[in-house]
Amino acid sequence: MKVEGDKKIEAFLNRHEFLTPKRYRYSDVKNMTNSFRDKLVRIARGLEYLHRGCKTRILHFDIKPHNILLDDDFCPKISDFGLAKLCPGKESVISMTGCRGTIGYIAPEVYSRNFGRVSHKSDVYSYGMMVLEMVGGKTLNDEDYQTSEIYFPHWIYSRIELDEELRLQGIVDDDVDQERVRKMILVSLWCIQTDPANRPPMSRVLEMMEGNIDSLTIPPKPFL
Repeated sequence: MKVEGDKKIEAFLNRHEFLTPKRYRYSDVKNMTNSFRDKLVRIARGLEYLHRGCKTRILHFDIKPHNILLDDDFCPKISDFGLAKLCPGKESVISMTGCRGTIGYIAPEVYSRNFGRVSHKSDVYSYGMMVLEMVGGKTLNDEDYQTSEIYFPHWIYSRIELDEELRLQGIVDDDVDQERVRKMILVSLWCIQTDPANRPPMSRVLEMMEGNIDSLTIPPKPFL
């Protein structure tokens, strides 16, 4: 029986060899995802579906790069709904005890109600921090990030405010990339506004990501 079982396992693995994880260089992934823009737009579309497209609204509460998987066509899939909560009816504001999420991506109101009510805007904040992380080419838990004298969102905000060049880990290669990265940064800065009321819903985030950069304004500076 054991031999027969081993043969079945071997046959299964042979049939599904294409599922074996593959490693790609950073530059390859960047090129295949249009400098990550395609991936970020599709993630935004997935979140917008969770917030508005489902019969019961779903708040994810743990949006971060580790919970975004890529399929064979490099289409992003939101995963790990272990911390998600359902919103009754068409409500998007929920009551919640305790804090949930991953440090660095948690919206201020999730760990302190003094900042506002917990809602779909909490996922918007996490999405914005994830975009900043991808643009900056470093994780939010990097030692350099944590020990820096200047909080990265504040540093990047000052660069945008002064209209300075964005030299971020070699990501900005040319004029086209410069404009694309600037757009992603502006969108992310709107998403991480401290006051949830100032953050756009995911439907508006989608419009901003897909629209013209000339229509985007510099948001207020997040004070956290």
